[in-house]
Amino acid sequence: MIKDNFFDREAYLQTIEKRIIGLKDGYRQNLAIIGDELVGKTSIIFKLLNRFCDNKTIVFYIEARHESYASFAKRFIGIMLYNFMANSNTPLKEDIDYLKQKAAKFIPKTVEKIENILGSLEKRKKKDIFTELLFLCELINQETGKFCVVVFDEFQNLENLGLGDFYKEWSKLLLVQKTTMYIIISSQKHKARTILSKQLSLLFGNFEIINIEPFDTKTSERYIEERIKLAKPDVNQGIKNFIIHFTGGNPFYLEIVTEAIIKSNKENLSQILEHLLFDISGILNQRFSNFMKRFQDIPDANEYISILYLVSNGQNKIRDIAHLLKKKQSELNSKVIRLIEMDTISKNGDFLKINDRVFGFWLKFVYHGKLNSLTFDSKNQKILFRSNIDAAIQDFLLHTQKPVMQRLMELLHMFEDQTIQLEKKKIRLHQFREIKPLEFGHSALKYGLLGRSNESLWIMALKTESITEEDITEFVKECKKFRHKSQRNIIITLNDIDMNTRLKALEEKIWAWDIDSLNQIFDLFSRPGVIA
Repeated sequence: MIKDNFFDREAYLQTIEKRIIGLKDGYRQNLAIIGDELVGKTSIIFKLLNRFCDNKTIVFYIEARHESYASFAKRFIGIMLYNFMANSNTPLKEDIDYLKQKAAKFIPKTVEKIENILGSLEKRKKKDIFTELLFLCELINQETGKFCVVVFDEFQNLENLGLGDFYKEWSKLLLVQKTTMYIIISSQKHKARTILSKQLSLLFGNFEIINIEPFDTKTSERYIEERIKLAKPDVNQGIKNFIIHFTGGNPFYLEIVTEAIIKSNKENLSQILEHLLFDISGILNQRFSNFMKRFQDIPDANEYISILYLVSNGQNKIRDIAHLLKKKQSELNSKVIRLIEMDTISKNGDFLKINDRVFGFWLKFVYHGKLNSLTFDSKNQKILFRSNIDAAIQDFLLHTQKPVMQRLMELLHMFEDQTIQLEKKKIRLHQFREIKPLEFGHSALKYGLLGRSNESLWIMALKTESITEEDITEFVKECKKFRHKSQRNIIITLNDIDMNTRLKALEEKIWAWDIDSLNQIFDLFSRPGVIA
């Protein structure tokens, strides 16, 4: 998300602020903020820094870069002192010596320790440097009673400082530091979770994980409406819905696409996307082309690229990929694991998924086309690209104009005994030999579907509005009319589900799916999600 165009995210901000406020009350809870690149993690923190104000709490932000440990240490000290002095009515300079001089009358012991650390840096000593830097926060608390909140952005880059096993030393400090809170941020989701589950897994001082997700469909729709309503009020709803689908709700991509629509004198969305994704100067084409360069020096690079292309093209089941590449599944596993570790794809049961939907679109329609072109005729490639975009938009509009019940029935016909993970449950998608519509007697819960396989029976109810506890009760009565030793009762809403209703469903052994859960399944089968 572009940082000066902040939108939504209030729930995340409130959670972070609540944890920071709790620090003063003796409740220290460290946070790990994890999410895809460009999903808006840093924007959330910048918004927090701009609006959070408490004279007893010092919040300072440090981006973990590729630099020497000495450079990092000096930057840490400078940022800490600058933020400590920020509310002192003292004119400030971005100069460590100046800041030390001004801070010495308030925190003399802390400044003395800083001098010792800087002396060690001059002698090129780096043993215990990291923990000594972090302990400065404790000294500030001892001298002033103020609490420190240290934010490390892309914290895994701290590994490049050459400080050995600093996680081990940090974890020891986390156990005893009660007046300092850490917020760590990472776009490398897989690596971050591995670090948190191993090196920084603690009984006390552990990190609460906050997963930053893209905008949901309703928030994405509000965002688009706010952005283009004055400049381009005539964009029809179908095109807006396609933009939501195309971007996957990623704030950065929503920003890029809507900005292009506002500035463009072209009415055709395919022309706008052509400029962004196909043209050499296109911002997204450049971004994804640079990303693909990381495969250049990897052995078997073509196999990695082939896997990515097949997944982007909807051939995303491991067994199908193995068949198409004429490889054993066991041979593919190491490459799939590598791609997962790179946060390029994720695995859900038998399915693989490109994490970045726009990147997947680019792979399918731009990269693969240029890679396999027999000529360098960019004009023909551009014509083909625009044709593919137009077809993708029309296919999307065709699917989304169908009634949701019809789309759900078509989805059930695609089940072939695959397994998926949904809401922490492992679910087998049985190949149904019979699928038919149902009508219920309840006024608020009218329609559903029955799916019968050789092994199980699925009874599904669909409601556009939010489901209630009463709906669960009525659905249970309807389900009791069917008796099968392996019966799954599923109620779906195109809205959110409140906690009480979820608990009621759990008590009655009903699977309750909201629109996000339903759309996850549509996505695995390369079908547009429901935008309600």
